[in-house]
Amino acid sequence: MKHTILFVAAMLLVGSASMSAGNKKTQPENDQLKQGQYVRCIAFYNLENLFDTIHDEGKNDYEYLPDGGMKWTSYKYENKIKKMAEAVAALGTDYDPRGASCIGVAEVENIGCLNDLCAETNKTYKRRLKPILLEGPDRRGVDVGFLYDSVLFKPSHIAGYELHAHYADGGVIKTRLQLLVSGYLMGDGKPEKIHIITNHWPSRYGGELSSRPGRDSAAMLTMQICDSIYLKEPKAKIIIMGDLNDDPDNHSCKDVLNAKRHRKDVEPQGWFNTMWVHLDNGTGTLFYNGSWNLFDQIIISEPLLNEKIENGNWTYWKSQVFNKPFLTVQEGKDKGAPLRTHKAGVWQNGYGDHFPTMIYLIRKK
Repeated sequence: MKHTILFVAAMLLVGSASMSAGNKKTQPENDQLKQGQYVRCIAFYNLENLFDTIHDEGKNDYEYLPDGGMKWTSYKYENKIKKMAEAVAALGTDYDPRGASCIGVAEVENIGCLNDLCAETNKTYKRRLKPILLEGPDRRGVDVGFLYDSVLFKPSHIAGYELHAHYADGGVIKTRLQLLVSGYLMGDGKPEKIHIITNHWPSRYGGELSSRPGRDSAAMLTMQICDSIYLKEPKAKIIIMGDLNDDPDNHSCKDVLNAKRHRKDVEPQGWFNTMWVHLDNGTGTLFYNGSWNLFDQIIISEPLLNEKIENGNWTYWKSQVFNKPFLTVQEGKDKGAPLRTHKAGVWQNGYGDHFPTMIYLIRKK
């Protein structure tokens, strides 16, 4: 049944392209680090239904139980963790062998799953990841979370914000919290504060147009969070990331967030969409019904965009869609698409149905 969505935004602390386009070179910005520059990677990854095999009371996780529709056994779960660890460990290593300093994640059942993922990544790939997750009201029981390198990033504040939105018939939209993690990028100079908001906005269930108000209201909530940060820190460096279930040129991102396509158009306390360049280049992060979308976005505040590198602080360098061959289907009609965990209910022993995205920050040595 299609629903029209009405919303009241409130806070509670707690493009289309051909198949081949999805695997194009995705680094159209300046690829060369200059001598005397440090680099950090900040990433986002939708982990595609990272459920454990045990029922969580109150969650609709029955499909992902050993006797559920997916026949989700310990063997499958352990393989999923290993696949996710491989992908997570590789993020950012094109430019920094230490990997990503911070990774926002989506579609995770609970903190236990993230503990398992961090344990595998740290053991097998010699990383130092720690997890953060706050339970939200999502009807399927999935949440957003946050992984961070315990040496390269020090959290100082964590908060979850609930979206209050309703269908036209009065039904409550139960969706994920927006997770704010504030903290300090460490090492390679003085610590510097950044704020990262990890999102998984309401889906396109019922159609893009009829479900649009839910994502618009989610974008309004994100702006309220950012406004509250700006009140205390007028030059705050803020990163909005997540599976927004919209492309950069959709209404929620282009108009509600007012995230700009070009650097020159970003005004003080405005927003720059680092992923728009990839959409223009014909690159997507998920392939659905024969078309590419770029839902996995990273949007940054003007102070992070325009910080002068000679000031010795972190500034934006470039963005990337992480569509490496090991994450992709290698043959058949879906060649180039993300290699999924399941397709049409059949276990593929893959990674996920979204490619990760990331940005790189640089500062002078």
